[in-house]
Amino acid sequence: MIEASTERAHPPTLAEVAASLTPHVGLYHWRAPVYQTAVLRSLCKLWDTRHKTVLDVGGGNGLLAHALGRLLPVDRVTSIDIRDRYLPGLGIETQTFDGSTLPFADARFDCLLLVNVLHHVSLARRAGLLRECGRVSKSGIVYIKDHLPLSGLDHLRLTALDLIGNVPFGGMVKASYLMPEEWLQLARESQFAIAAWEYETYRTGLAKYLFPNRLEVLMKWTWARAA
Repeated sequence: MIEASTERAHPPTLAEVAASLTPHVGLYHWRAPVYQTAVLRSLCKLWDTRHKTVLDVGGGNGLLAHALGRLLPVDRVTSIDIRDRYLPGLGIETQTFDGSTLPFADARFDCLLLVNVLHHVSLARRAGLLRECGRVSKSGIVYIKDHLPLSGLDHLRLTALDLIGNVPFGGMVKASYLMPEEWLQLARESQFAIAAWEYETYRTGLAKYLFPNRLEVLMKWTWARAA
């Protein structure tokens, strides 16, 4: 197992994230990648700098994995998803899989990352996928960025956010969000412990009142089987 490091990763600036994304998606010439920057900055607060090989599960078009590879102190990033929507020229390794079994050997990567993925996975398959993540993580650490609703209104807010964020990129919109106690239950079922919950500023102005920043959370999960 990789021992924890007290060294912190350098949080990227909005300009740095924009510079990494704009050559691949023209949208970011005029729309600043505030959300992606918040994800990466939140990740840096929990990141163990000894993690040099990363598997990004449910990587979509690969843009976030590309930015992570450029802006965090890692050597190699691999992204995997159920279908190939990857943009060309990202400089990352890409694969597809069946959505359940990761086609890698045990302890293949230092850590894993799932960003806004699990709420699109069916409830019956989530624990199994997470156990697969634990199996291929050398450190037993999985970083999970997802959502944290506290009410029925929050569920409606998140449905709207998913439509806004995914439709332009051809992403999934069918989703089921977990309340705090349900996240804890899922962790127990998949043999993990949630070591940390991290929050960031994803929205400002009117948007933060319509879609409160507390809806976004990044968690550091530690696989109990790795102990």
